[in-house]
Amino acid sequence: MKIILCAGAIAIWATTAVAHSPLDGTTPTNGSIVSEMPVEVLMDFKGDIRLTRVTLSHADSRAINVDLGGQKTFAQEFALPMQDMGPGSYVVEWRGLGADGHALNGTFNFTVKQ
Repeated sequence: MKIILCAGAIAIWATTAVAHSPLDGTTPTNGSIVSEMPVEVLMDFKGDIRLTRVTLSHADSRAINVDLGGQKTFAQEFALPMQDMGPGSYVVEWRGLGADGHALNGTFNFTVKQ
């Protein structure tokens, strides 16, 4: 009986874990080096998510909020406008809410070559 209960608990946990919507890919890709600052960054999630905050940091400068353009709906793909702050390393930090109600967050980075 314990084995059946344990298996059931694991199945419920696994279903919940799969329901999250992690970041599947970005353009530019995480850790890439690009020749010029992209006009926008693309974020592709495995499931629907509503972005609640995205910030962009460059070198030692203060992080700025990226315009989410009033996005209030859930989606899997986002194209966010970027601000050119010159060559160097950029870090994009994001937060969101998955369609299953779980809070999500993460970062990725890229470098603009001089």
